[in-house]
Amino acid sequence: MPISSSPYVLAIGDSLTAGYGLPASASFAARLQHLLRHQDPGATVRNAGVSGDTTEGGLRRLPRLLASLTRKPDLAIVELGANDLLRGIPPERTRANLDAILAQLGACGIPVLLATFEVPRFLSALAAGYDGMYAALAAKHGAALAPFFPQGVLGHPELVLRDRLHPNARAIELVAEGFLPAVTAALSRGRAEAA
Repeated sequence: MPISSSPYVLAIGDSLTAGYGLPASASFAARLQHLLRHQDPGATVRNAGVSGDTTEGGLRRLPRLLASLTRKPDLAIVELGANDLLRGIPPERTRANLDAILAQLGACGIPVLLATFEVPRFLSALAAGYDGMYAALAAKHGAALAPFFPQGVLGHPELVLRDRLHPNARAIELVAEGFLPAVTAALSRGRAEAA
């Protein structure tokens, strides 16, 4: 695969990454790429988000996704698990799927930034099995860890689409801005380890 000094980021996720209900230019990947290009005009963020995806779906499509790459990513952002919670998938299955995703990325030598999510209050009874899951997986695989949503964005009535669930373009802009420092730090760490 060709080598470039400009960062190449692979964003694997669900509708939050894909940009459900938004133009492609307003997706998380597009907004993050825009912000990264202020630091490096050649930065690229590939949107590998699939609306409705679960950790099982992400794991199933990962080999095909990795095989389609023309360049090894400098960083993979993994933003999955919210749909597992919404669908009542047992937390141990979610954990196993995320564990396998991180293991596959690690086997390819791709550093990972694992995105955590804030559980909405109305789902808190279902979320007990998720407590500490992301931190434990990040520690096991040497992945970076950061919350996907900045405080106060998730579910804010002025920051959602008509479905009152998915973030609107302004919310995604805030997500990308809030997530940028973690991406920059993970890219720096990955380059330092590779040197």
